[in-house]
Amino acid sequence: MTYRHLFKTSLTGLSTNRSRSFLTILGIVIGITAIMLVVSLGAGAQGLILGEVQGLGTNTIAIIPGQISTSPSNVSALYSDSLKPADVTALLNKANVPNLVSLMPVVLGASTASYNSNTYQVTIFGATDLIANIFNLVPSEGQFFDQTDVAGAASVAVIGADTATYLFDNQDPLNQSINIKGRNFRVVAVLPKSGGGSIFDFDSMVIMPYTTAQTYVTGQKYYNRIITQATNDAAVPETAQDIRLTLEESHNITDPTKDDFTVQTQQSLADTLGTITSALTWFLVSVASIALFVGGVGIMNIMLVSVTERTREIGLRKALGAKDRDILSQFLLEAVLLTIIGGIVGILLGSSLAFLVAFILSHALGLNWQFVFPWTGAALGLTVSAVIGLVFGGYPANQASKKSPIEALRYE
Repeated sequence: MTYRHLFKTSLTGLSTNRSRSFLTILGIVIGITAIMLVVSLGAGAQGLILGEVQGLGTNTIAIIPGQISTSPSNVSALYSDSLKPADVTALLNKANVPNLVSLMPVVLGASTASYNSNTYQVTIFGATDLIANIFNLVPSEGQFFDQTDVAGAASVAVIGADTATYLFDNQDPLNQSINIKGRNFRVVAVLPKSGGGSIFDFDSMVIMPYTTAQTYVTGQKYYNRIITQATNDAAVPETAQDIRLTLEESHNITDPTKDDFTVQTQQSLADTLGTITSALTWFLVSVASIALFVGGVGIMNIMLVSVTERTREIGLRKALGAKDRDILSQFLLEAVLLTIIGGIVGILLGSSLAFLVAFILSHALGLNWQFVFPWTGAALGLTVSAVIGLVFGGYPANQASKKSPIEALRYE
């Protein structure tokens, strides 16, 4: 039997019962659609996160208290109070970190802000005036506090768009006073709506000098972060190493494995986040692949039914000279064609849904979300589809090829 005739015969067999063929490939379509959707959205999320990280500046270095670890026994280290004012003094010493050009202590907290009868749960972000440059924040009205306000622990605040909306309704917040923990803070600037497209949700924040946050809001004497900047990108590795050595000396640490802080460059953060998002994406792909297995079982079941229904056809073809391998090839090709057709439909449907989701996220929610066609997912989908056809179609095809022509012709 020629390949052309084999292909034509297989298509005829599938088209004889189109409804059953459609229902047979439905499991494959669902599985491939899910894989395409997950891989595309995973790539889009990774691009969004890494874009935000790189937007902080490649010369930015963050110092985090405790050691970052995925081990449950070390979770408490994330809430360490190891970063103290003495560390800032040591880091600002040019003899210790010569390539350091700026440093910003960060104090984080949460509280309830109120204005007249309106209240709103806000995130407190204590920082210096450098926050505007580091996070590229440009107020829609007013201006950020300055170094004098930081030094004097001034009761001033910059509020996010959501904070302004919930507290002031349609009133102008500028130069009004909001109350946090019994103290009034004068609003000196309002940030525009960011839409959540940032590592930090500045929309619901109240930003104030870190000295003010420590004195009147959190009451803590330590820092939740220290954000620094090197002179340029090339100096980042050396600066990060100088910071590490300086803090180890400041904390009397001789064994680097016992550091009670983490020095994190933007590249290392991007690599970590990229690894996490990739691992999560492929985990979801593995879950979605269960649908492919179910679809494969469905194909095997339907092919076995088809073999039984077409017993007389098999007997007639064998009586006319068809060999076992011809029967085997025909039914195996039918199974492969079913899965490949399902794979192609799944790729088209999955990529269309992914494009629609990306469009909604980027336009309706204002996120910088880019549609990414998952070539890897498409190649994986087609390959897996073909393999499923071979594996789950092999047994029914083998059963068909072994039928005796005499017994098959007698079948009713």
